[in-house]
Amino acid sequence: MASSQPLYERIEKELRRRLEAAADGDPFPSESRLAQEFGVSRMTARAALVRLERDGLLERVPGRGSFVRQAAAARPVGTLLSFHDQALAAGRTPRSRVLEAVLRPATVQEEAVLHPAAPAQPASVVAITRVRLFDDLPVAIERAVFPASLRALLTADLETGSLHQTLRRLGLHPTLGSSVLTARTADDDAPDLDVDHATPMLVETRSIVDQHGNPLEYTVSSYVAHRYALKVDFSVAAPGHSAPASSGAR
Repeated sequence: MASSQPLYERIEKELRRRLEAAADGDPFPSESRLAQEFGVSRMTARAALVRLERDGLLERVPGRGSFVRQAAAARPVGTLLSFHDQALAAGRTPRSRVLEAVLRPATVQEEAVLHPAAPAQPASVVAITRVRLFDDLPVAIERAVFPASLRALLTADLETGSLHQTLRRLGLHPTLGSSVLTARTADDDAPDLDVDHATPMLVETRSIVDQHGNPLEYTVSSYVAHRYALKVDFSVAAPGHSAPASSGAR
């Protein structure tokens, strides 16, 4: 190792070697502990940690410390794969923390998606808001609404079960969906996700129809960007032609 290399870079290399053998979610030493171990100032230790955080290898959780983070979970955009099934496929335990599960009046947007025939009386919807977790790691806040006829969802297992499996047991099969992707910061959702208010979020707004083509679900899922990713396969459009739109769902 060249002696001209900055000290924080040498520490960073050593920490990267340690991270290779670490598991996702493992606690990582603090600045003060690393400063003491390597005999450097906290500023030098911080410089090494910042580079690891920048590359998504470490995450600082306010009030709890630093934790090892492996690559963000990635879901193919064109695949109808529930959060529950994706967690199981990745060897993680899917969990949810319920923030709301009620029957309430629909918003204008919800009514337009779930009741396009525009009923004379304001429609009601089943509204379920959950923090979605891989093991104990909060990954997203999911705000899902369904037609009022699906009141049975309110008594389903909303913490460890899959709503899509419940829908299938009710004879309704999520079949096709479309999504719009946007971005924002965590803001008021930050405490529920254990992140800073300025943390980048990936927002997926999607609608799903059942096997009969009837509106089934309208959901806004806000993912912590460094904990979740969407994988897009695409073809390159010839000049003068538009690429086909991708579709995906929860």
